[in-house]
Amino acid sequence: METMMIIGLIFAVIMGITLGVFGAGGSILTVPILVYLMGISAFQATAYSLFIVGITSLFGAYAYYKKDFIQFKIGFIFAIPAFIGVYSVRLWLMPALPEHIASFGNWELSKEALILMVFSIIMIMAAYAMIKPSKKEDNSQHKALNYPLIGFEGLIVGAVTGFVGAGGGFLIIPALVMLAGLSMKQAVGTSLMIIAIKSIFGFMGDIQSGMMINWILLFEITILSILGAFIGERMSRKIDGNKLKPIFGYFVLIMGIVMLLREITV
Repeated sequence: METMMIIGLIFAVIMGITLGVFGAGGSILTVPILVYLMGISAFQATAYSLFIVGITSLFGAYAYYKKDFIQFKIGFIFAIPAFIGVYSVRLWLMPALPEHIASFGNWELSKEALILMVFSIIMIMAAYAMIKPSKKEDNSQHKALNYPLIGFEGLIVGAVTGFVGAGGGFLIIPALVMLAGLSMKQAVGTSLMIIAIKSIFGFMGDIQSGMMINWILLFEITILSILGAFIGERMSRKIDGNKLKPIFGYFVLIMGIVMLLREITV
């Protein structure tokens, strides 16, 4: 187990690097690292993931803020409903889920299995978003902002990411580009700000629900993830993230499929 823990800490750095290079997607690795390498339960892993992703994204958002790539008004229109969604799910829904949900013949759907199955589906969706070619930005016309739709998507994204413990950048960035007309760099920076605050709100819900936290382990993983994010941000200056993203997408796709099959067949 000690060897697996060391491997898990190494992967925490890799998670931070991917977040620093791509601006999104790295957090999708956090829960699998915590569950399969560090032996943490799925429910607790989603809470740890929210803290790790939130703090790491906060450092990333600061780097984009210095370059004036964060749109605070649009960010908060999206983020406030997202805060409500993630906080409500972590405080009330997750603790209320029974340990054993349903049985289908000899196969039993447990709370742990449900979390990991939903998470694996989110991973597959994230992989698709990373693999498909990015559309060229069209900033030739000013888009009319649909504030209610932006807020509603924020609520949905908050609830979904609260359940699985991921940042949700692959959902937030397209929404900010298509609904708010932001450039890709503005969308990434604004997304990191939303993820940071939303994730921390979700973690606060876990604290209020009475979850036990191994703070030493959590801080170790978070510090390594932040270190990785700084490395990734420097790498992004020399490496074209758009060329690497499909490769990372296929890696996430394979992981998601393996996780889903594992939970279905166990």
